[in-house]
Amino acid sequence: MSLESIAERFPRSLVLPGGEKVEIRMMTAADREPMLSFARHLPQKDLMFLRVDLTEESVVDAWVEALGTGHSTSLVAYDDDGLIGYATVHRNPAPWTRRVGEIRVNVSPTYRNKGLGRNLTSQIFDVARELGLKKLMANMTTDQHSAQAAFRRLGFVPEALLADYVEDRRGTSHDLVIMSYDIDGHSDQVAEPLRV
Repeated sequence: MSLESIAERFPRSLVLPGGEKVEIRMMTAADREPMLSFARHLPQKDLMFLRVDLTEESVVDAWVEALGTGHSTSLVAYDDDGLIGYATVHRNPAPWTRRVGEIRVNVSPTYRNKGLGRNLTSQIFDVARELGLKKLMANMTTDQHSAQAAFRRLGFVPEALLADYVEDRRGTSHDLVIMSYDIDGHSDQVAEPLRV
């Protein structure tokens, strides 16, 4: 399926269990400034373990460029006050990994444990399937217990533990957990798709 046909399904409105109204859109270059603002308002502990530093303009510019090349497909969530979360599937351009995508999900602290992260993850799963991906990967440190638990609930399984593989902003090294999800082999464990 093409990105154009996926994009036709957005924007989508949803009401979270607590009554909050949210809109999910495909990320475009117009989301550059809202993304920078979102990242710059994240708690320091959240920034410590981001794969890339989203507070840097050049990093968000590279993300926007990857949207244009098709190496990233991203969804963004907005409430009335601005951007409150995102889910993205990133694909490496190397031919031997073209069927593998890495998913990244982040939600504003005020929207955690309200169902937004699960909805975004469910929708990015659907996007990944429609793009023809066969395996999804997620990377996190061993310190990120809640993230590991969330991915386990979705059917991800640990694939590898890399000792002292990442370094936080303070120079402290951490072990990295690589988790994977086989789309064809575990499709019955995926969260229910969003019904709107």
